[in-house]
Amino acid sequence: MFRSLFAPTIEVSAHCDLPCGVYDPAQARIEAESILAIIKKVADNDDPDFRTRAVLIKEQRSELVKHHLWVLWTDYFKPPHFEAHPELHTLVNEATKLAGASGTKGSLDADVAQQLLDKIDEIDRIFKETKQG
Repeated sequence: MFRSLFAPTIEVSAHCDLPCGVYDPAQARIEAESILAIIKKVADNDDPDFRTRAVLIKEQRSELVKHHLWVLWTDYFKPPHFEAHPELHTLVNEATKLAGASGTKGSLDADVAQQLLDKIDEIDRIFKETKQG
């Protein structure tokens, strides 16, 4: 009994330990759309409590965008995809940076949020091409 109380536990965190095969840039896009909406609402609201809460949520959503893009990059896209679309590495890198500290996570710039959405659209275009082939 005591052994089970003091036994080490294992904590695991992953998109999938058993690959589900469900990948889609739409997950990143939904979070990025939320970021843009939050930025627009913050611009129209002077309540410091609202602004603090909105910025926190925006930062969390920015992390989720990066997570979803990295899952696509590391788990979905394979060498043949990168060979057919050599711009993919740069595109994912630029998109994750746009969601990072120098991008939507660290600013309230609606133009940066739109740039992020545009990059996600480019990734989505490539993603859809890979699904057809």
